[in-house]
Order: sequence, then C-alpha cells, then structure tokens
Amino acid sequence: MKFAAFSGVLIDHSIQEALQLTKKLGFDGIEIAAREPHLSAATSAPRVKEIRTVADGLGLDIPVIAGYMGGFSTASDKESEQAFSEFQRMLEMSETLGASMIRVGSGGPNAFLAEDYHYAKAAFWLRKCAAEARKHDKRIVLEIHNVSLVETVESGLRLLDLVGEDNVGLIHDAGNMYITDTDYGRDSVIALGRKMFHVHVKDEKRVAEAGSPGTFVNRTKHGEEKFLQCRLGEGEADHQPLFDALKETGYDGWVTLECHAPFPAYERLEHDFRKVKQMLGLA
Repeated sequence: MKFAAFSGVLIDHSIQEALQLTKKLGFDGIEIAAREPHLSAATSAPRVKEIRTVADGLGLDIPVIAGYMGGFSTASDKESEQAFSEFQRMLEMSETLGASMIRVGSGGPNAFLAEDYHYAKAAFWLRKCAAEARKHDKRIVLEIHNVSLVETVESGLRLLDLVGEDNVGLIHDAGNMYITDTDYGRDSVIALGRKMFHVHVKDEKRVAEAGSPGTFVNRTKHGEEKFLQCRLGEGEADHQPLFDALKETGYDGWVTLECHAPFPAYERLEHDFRKVKQMLGLA
C-alpha cells in the first residue's frame, strides 16, 4: 500500500506549500483536489508543469486528480458537455502530473431515491469519459459518496455494469459509507474486488445537533441526520476491519487520507497517518 494526503485538507495553503507539508508528514504522494488555489480546468500549462517539478523534487507521486466535474445524472445536456470538456482538460493535466486516475462525479440523488433514468444518463456520459481516458491510458474513479447514485457497493456496481468499461472503478470511502449506513468492512472490500481502484480514509460520527465547527447535515435513508467530522479513531467509522481486509486481499494501491475534522490541517493529517500505521501494524 502507498499513502497520499488529500490536498483539499491543505486547501488554505498554496499547492507548493501543500506538497512540502505532505513530504514533511512522510506520505508517498498527494491526491490533488481539482479546485483553486491548487488546480482547476483553468490552470495554465506552465503552472501544471511547475507542480510536477516541485513534486518530483520532493520525491512525491501524484496518483489521483480529484475532480469535481460530473453530476451527469441530473445535469442538463449543456452542463454535461461543459463537465465533459473540463474532464478532457483534466486528462491533459494528468499526462503532465503523472496521475493515473481522475475522479469524476456521477451525480445524485441518493441511490435510494434514484430512478433508472438517472443511472442511464450518468452511464452515457461516463462511457464517453472512459473512451477519452483510454486514449491516455488513464482510469476513472467514482467515489462511494452519500447523496449520490454511488453511495453503496451495490449501487456503485450497478452503475459500473451500465457503463461497461474496465477503466472505470470505485473509491472505497468508509467515512462516506458510515454516513450512508451501509457496510464498509471486509464484505464491502470482497464485493468490490478489482472494481475497487482506490481508497479514501476519514472518520465521522452522528451527533444530536449541528452548527458547531466540523458539523454538517445530510439526507440519508433515515431522514435528515447530523454529523461531525472526526479524526481517525475519534468517530464511529471503525476502519480496522477495512485495513484487515486490505491486507488479507493483498491490496497494493493507494490510500488517501482526507480528514476534515476541526483541527489544524497538519495536525489532523499527522494524527490520522499515525493511526493508519497502527491499524496496519506498521507503527
């Protein structure tokens, strides 16, 4: 396994600073959030080259560009064309950055509210993205995420079956799956199999009230629920079965840490990386 920091955690820093902090923390690489001030479809070619130069100088890989484009299931045709155009630009950037995966969003609503046409429309545009990605030998990753078509293993595999392309896979995210209230332990890893291209790690817990730092409200199958973003081991998303399953199955891909708990960014990444190494018996 290789470990990356999510640059979105360090979004208050420049991308150059985020790279330096990632190196200082001891990560193998950085997953770049495709939003400013780190990266976007409008980022110039010279600036993209500069990011790669700084990363190379620090000995950091860039395995994933975490795109925010997509939302195809509920977007208009014009919006979908724009998202597809942004995806094509991200593909060009991935060549320079050396990223092998690009995250794309399927769109909503929650899987338990979605109709067949939501899946059909998302699959149509994702097939187009997959065809473009194949020209660059890149893979597309869809994050298992609450309030989306892909919020459980089952709904994720359903969409992948409709897309029908082997360069499109899923990001396992136990924190998101805890919010959805679906299995995120060993069975989820086994069920995903080779369709699990990547892993995200963060902790959450249900709370009685929202409004304080780190809290948010989300619609789930239980209704409107309130959550608190936590450091690993301080929430309710038990990641130990996940890491046990990753070891059992010989997973040798990337694991990105993306804690958004209300603590200083460096501190929460440092804490979570230490906890991950403890769970894997590497501490």
